[in-house]
Amino acid sequence: MTQNTPHTQPVRLLVVLGVLGAIALLLVWRALDLQILSNDFLQDQGDARHLREVATPAHRGMIADRNGEPLAISTPVDSVWANPQELLAARAQWPHLARLLNIDAKGLGRHLTSRVGREFVYLKRNVSPDLAEQVMALGVPGVSLQRGYRRYYPAGEVAAHVVGFTNVDDTGQEGLELAYDEWLHGMPGSKRVIKDRLGRVVENVERVSEPLPGKDVALSIDRRLQYLAYRELKAAIQSSHARSGSVVMLDVNTGEVLALVNQPSFNPNNRANLRGDDFRNRGVTDVFEPGSTIKPFTVAAALETGKFRPTTMIDTGSGLFKVGNHTVRDVHNYGVIDVSTVIQKSSNVGATKMALAMEPKQLWSIFSRVGFGAASGGRFPGEMTGALSGYEGWGEVERATLSYGYGLSVTPLQLARAYMVLANGGQFKPVSFVHLAEPPQGEQVMRPEVAGQVLKMMESVVNAGGTGLSAGVPGYRVAGKTGTVHKSQAGGYAADRYLALFAGMAPVSKPRLVMVVMIDEPRSGEYYGGLVAAPVFGRIMAGALRLLDVAPDDVQSLRTQLVQGDGVGKNATGAAVQAMPGQPAVRQAHVSSPQPKHMAGVL
Repeated sequence: MTQNTPHTQPVRLLVVLGVLGAIALLLVWRALDLQILSNDFLQDQGDARHLREVATPAHRGMIADRNGEPLAISTPVDSVWANPQELLAARAQWPHLARLLNIDAKGLGRHLTSRVGREFVYLKRNVSPDLAEQVMALGVPGVSLQRGYRRYYPAGEVAAHVVGFTNVDDTGQEGLELAYDEWLHGMPGSKRVIKDRLGRVVENVERVSEPLPGKDVALSIDRRLQYLAYRELKAAIQSSHARSGSVVMLDVNTGEVLALVNQPSFNPNNRANLRGDDFRNRGVTDVFEPGSTIKPFTVAAALETGKFRPTTMIDTGSGLFKVGNHTVRDVHNYGVIDVSTVIQKSSNVGATKMALAMEPKQLWSIFSRVGFGAASGGRFPGEMTGALSGYEGWGEVERATLSYGYGLSVTPLQLARAYMVLANGGQFKPVSFVHLAEPPQGEQVMRPEVAGQVLKMMESVVNAGGTGLSAGVPGYRVAGKTGTVHKSQAGGYAADRYLALFAGMAPVSKPRLVMVVMIDEPRSGEYYGGLVAAPVFGRIMAGALRLLDVAPDDVQSLRTQLVQGDGVGKNATGAAVQAMPGQPAVRQAHVSSPQPKHMAGVL
């Protein structure tokens, strides 16, 4: 053992002080390095771990009806997302999380493992606020919420086919949601935030860009009329056990679509168990041969030639007329009748003789001018243009069948637009699904006097002796045309499958509304257009005229009906109607037996 000498003590002191000084210098250097020399690098590293730039969602524009009633709105919701690397390290909490989100725990593991290289993975989109709160209460590492918007449709299935719907990313998929997606879609903004280790936002740092919400769209649809049409069509489909049906209602003055409904429909707020076929807007995508509803245009073409007038007599013989190797049939032997009666009684023979008395181009021209074979201009996704062939190859058989509605195809919307020409004094206007501030300029495609004469003839269809008696509306003059069409099948036409149609307008003195009703394959025993479709027309038109406050133009008939007694029936709207002698008050519609291809009789 040696003892420390006095002269070694200062050395030790110097060593200790030197070590302490060196440590102090190191600390000062480290502080200098952290605060000054490496500040930018360290700040970037810290930001990379906790500072994030996140998107600020922008809500989609609202879709409203013409009166401002909402048809599609966006509501804020949360989506659950996770960082796969962090959540994979917390396997013990998977069962609780999976149970809350109603997903399989093993499936969750596979989902995370396959995306382990990412920092953001959705676990469940658009959850309810209560569920989002419960998820965050678990405190699972790497699990966070992202705010977004979900589309909600207040009218449900009443306006589903027109409005359409969006997908989970709020992008339009069907209907007008798709057609006006760019207009409705908002531009998301962004902001910088600081997140903790669990991915939760603890501080908003700055706003990078402001979100731009989507623009609103005001449709031409009137929600009141839409509901009225939906209710009556659904009741008719159920009572007739029909396969499907459509109703289209247009404003004569503007060409706006006031109502368009289909059956079957769907609920856009709950599409979990629906098929793609449910989304089809049959009013614009389904084509059919229009049958006798085409006869007013055949008559218009005949009047334009100058060879016929409303009082011109036509000999329909015994109700049979040979054209080539085929025979055109009427239901009854009408004998010699005038042109007006051809429309009232829906004579196939009369229509055929008028068509054969004119050049093919004259018949084709009127069909083309009223819009058959062309898009409606409404910009609806998936719209069909129908089919109208060129007249160059038309022989007598083709002209005969075209005269009463076979050999061409139309959609309910196209047929309604064509009838709008007759209701509008011969003016053609494009169809619009968007509310218009001013009526569009029309194109004169038919002489006003011809349109007026045909309109008057169609009024007789809804009066006593006509085939559309059930379409009458108390206090209003109504004009229209029935149609009962054999559906086509391989090799010809089905003997027991029909389309029941009614197309018309009211009030006749100054038409305001045009409407088409189509019932596909009624199977309750009745299938005539006058018995199945006409009553639906009458009920909807009666309600629509009242809702729009359209003044009656046949007040005298109301007074007469109040005092009528025996021999008076009731039509579908409750209006009194006088029965023809020896015939029921309503059963005025018939259809002839099936014929070879293009020769089936219709009314």
